This record gives sequence, C-alpha cells and structure tokens, in this order.
Amino acid sequence: MIIPALAFYLFAAITVASGFMVIAARNPVHSVLFLILAFFNAAGLFVLMGAEFLAMILVIVYVGAVAVLFLFVVMMLDINFVELRQGFLQYLPVGGLIGLVLLIELVLVLGGWVLAPTATQVVTDPIPPIDQVTNTHALGAVLYTKYIYLFQGAGLILLVAMVGAIVLTLRSRPGVRRQVIAEQVSRRREEAVVVKKVEPRQGI
Repeated sequence: MIIPALAFYLFAAITVASGFMVIAARNPVHSVLFLILAFFNAAGLFVLMGAEFLAMILVIVYVGAVAVLFLFVVMMLDINFVELRQGFLQYLPVGGLIGLVLLIELVLVLGGWVLAPTATQVVTDPIPPIDQVTNTHALGAVLYTKYIYLFQGAGLILLVAMVGAIVLTLRSRPGVRRQVIAEQVSRRREEAVVVKKVEPRQGI
C-alpha cells in the first residue's frame, strides 16, 4: 500500500500546484500548459480511485478542449500570432519541465505495476464487484442518481462560462462592421431594391 499512497500524494500535490499556477501565471500560454498538467494528474487520481473510464474521458475530452480554450484566450486578448511564433523558444523550458513531470509520473505508475502488481487490484476493486456491474455502469448509476443535482449544476456553470466567453469576444471594435438584425428586418423594399430601366444595347 506504500506505492499507491505515494502516487496519491504525488498526483494530488501536483494537481493543487498546477491549479494554483493556472490562475497565478501571467502568460496565457503558461496557464494552458499548467491546466493540461492538472488534467493529467486529476486523471491519475481517478485511476487510483478505480474510475478508469472517467480518467480516460478527462484526458481525451478535456485535454482536447484545451485547444478550444486557447482559441478563446487568443480571441479575447488579441494575441498576435506572428509574435507568438517568434517567442516559441521562451516557452520551451516550461513545456519541457511539464513533460518531464508527466514522464516521471508515468514511470512511477508503470513501476508500481511491476513492483507490486497486486496493489492496483486492492485499490481499484469496484463496488459492486466487477463481475456484476462494469466500471462505466457503476459510475453512471452513482452520477445520475445520488449526484444528479451536482452534475446538472456543473453543466450549468459550464454553460454560463461559455456564454460569458462569447460575450467577451463580441465587444465593439473600431473599423469592424457589426450585423444589426433589427435594422435589416425593418428595412423597406424602397430602401433595398432599385429598379432601373435598361435600354437595349446600352448595358447597365
């Protein structure tokens, strides 16, 4: 049980530190990298809890959604892509450090399976037993019964965050024409259509 305990404290500490650095870093690129690191470590915690399906969903869906988050950050902060490409080398140390931490964690997990193959079985025994209900079924049964209101509340928070990000990107800018639907609908036919009588062989 020593290896699962060490893995838990390692994943939990890095998750908390990464979450703090997401809001503390002044550079948005650094915040995105720390957010990816937090997601990976949270997925490791889910694996230790026996929720492998939830861990894979966290890695596949949320880490993939970081690209969309980065797009929103670029849209809101008006980051110049040319300057961003020029400063690529200055982000290399932070990215290399995060990659090194992830590599050490993967080696620790694989080493735990080799040194103590029965430890993961003790930690990840699902309730009820796996021969009765699968991990995904048990997770869905708990999520949509006991924690249904918390699940819906989390979805509502994500919806509000998405609407807020869209509202922030729709600010008025000089020199950019905006579509006004009310003016388009209230426009009369005489203002929008011009009928010209074209004489033969004279063109328009």
